[in-house]
Amino acid sequence: MFSTTRKIGILGGGQLGKMLCLSAANWDFKTYILDPTPGCPASQVCTGFTQGDFNNYNDVLEFGKDKDIITIEIEHVNTEALRELERMGKTVHPSPAALETIKDKGTQKLFYQSHDIPTAPFELFDNEQALLQAVTEGRWKLPFVQKTRTAGYDGKGVAVLRTPADLEKKLLTGPCIAEELADMQAEIAVIAARNERGEVSVFPAVEMDFHPEANLVEFLLCPARISPLQEAEAQALAERVIRSFDCCGLLAVEMFLTRSGEIWVNESAPRPHNSGHHTIDSAITSQFQQHIRAITNLPLGSGEQVTGAAVMLNLLGEEGHKGPVVYRGAEECLALEGVHIHLYGKALTSPFRKMGHVTITGADTETAIKKADLVKKWLKVEAVRD
Repeated sequence: MFSTTRKIGILGGGQLGKMLCLSAANWDFKTYILDPTPGCPASQVCTGFTQGDFNNYNDVLEFGKDKDIITIEIEHVNTEALRELERMGKTVHPSPAALETIKDKGTQKLFYQSHDIPTAPFELFDNEQALLQAVTEGRWKLPFVQKTRTAGYDGKGVAVLRTPADLEKKLLTGPCIAEELADMQAEIAVIAARNERGEVSVFPAVEMDFHPEANLVEFLLCPARISPLQEAEAQALAERVIRSFDCCGLLAVEMFLTRSGEIWVNESAPRPHNSGHHTIDSAITSQFQQHIRAITNLPLGSGEQVTGAAVMLNLLGEEGHKGPVVYRGAEECLALEGVHIHLYGKALTSPFRKMGHVTITGADTETAIKKADLVKKWLKVEAVRD
């Protein structure tokens, strides 16, 4: 039965939570947010807001007691409370078991290894000193990538170590992973969705380009500039990964396409993802509606594009700007056909902080990229000057 009376609780009230609430509202679903910040983006559009810590057992348990479905917009939540809510008969998607595996990048990599899912060669270390010892002994040679096992997001918790000087300046502390630096042709992502019936739907692959300093996705392109065979392989791999995790909702699967033609899974996120923002304006079903469909066990929609091409730009705070935000050049960009600006409602900007995104649609890749270059040149996220 299509019932709009069920309460959907969302752990986390950032921009992903906001866009989930906006999508759910189209079908009159009631959404409730748990977040430590009263003025968070989702608090402006949800049915109800609770101030609390989604990492705290009691906060999550109390929040979920009167909800029918509990989902997330961030992985780093209290899974013990989610397990207890499951025992109380609440629907929790993604499952606490999948979350516990995914939110630790070490256990996530071991999961890929045990399920024969291709991924970069890696080794787990208890701390940075153990990693340095492995380098000294010659077991790991520069260059390679170091990742912290937990709490990494938006470019944090990842270091590309290329030189001995990097080992002194960039080395991350605590439990970590070292993994081979992939010889990449492209970095791509595929978002998969699965509902309780076991139906799976995948979106077209996107190609990602990263900001050299912030290690954040600066823009993405859909369709990715890869061969039809590589597209099919990437989509099949994403379906295999979400079925292996046995989770419902969305799973964003980031991948490396190597120059030798292999596709490696980098990491996965069991929630709406930056690599799917363009779908709001360019796909039959947005990633946010797809997540709502999946967690409520509705039929999944098609993720196919309705435009020839789409480019998504992240709006990041400009360097040297911190304080109340102002958006320069927005009017000029909105005068361009196919430019869709999405602002997250964050009152304060700081360097490289995600403040919004822009989707640029066009009849073909070349047209969309040309317009995206203009948007990137014109639209700036700055702080109000006194």
